[in-house]
Amino acid sequence: MDTNLLAGVIQEEGRISNPVFKGTVLENFSRDLEVSAFFGAFLPKLVGWLFVIGSLLFFFVFAIGAIQWIASGGDKQALEGARAKISNAFVGIILLFVSFAIIKLIEAFFKINILTIDIGPLLIQ
Repeated sequence: MDTNLLAGVIQEEGRISNPVFKGTVLENFSRDLEVSAFFGAFLPKLVGWLFVIGSLLFFFVFAIGAIQWIASGGDKQALEGARAKISNAFVGIILLFVSFAIIKLIEAFFKINILTIDIGPLLIQ
């Protein structure tokens, strides 16, 4: 194994770190921070990304269902499939909103901030 690679991995204190996680939340975790500090930094980003992904999934599934509805041409089976896809999209977005409300309730009860969505230059609070 290359000794230069090992020299980059071993820090001055004698601890081993992973250079892949340099500058990320996982690097902070490897610096012997408390687990609560790690989850305090990681959980809001995870929840924010899950909400963004869920919203995008809703719009894509809804659009595909609408296109299938238009393209069904009177075929009852295709129309039912499109209707099921659209109703599944609405059930999914309602579940997303309900989970958002539950997380806001948890934030208010425990006085923590879970839903700070920080996506590069865009900060949503």
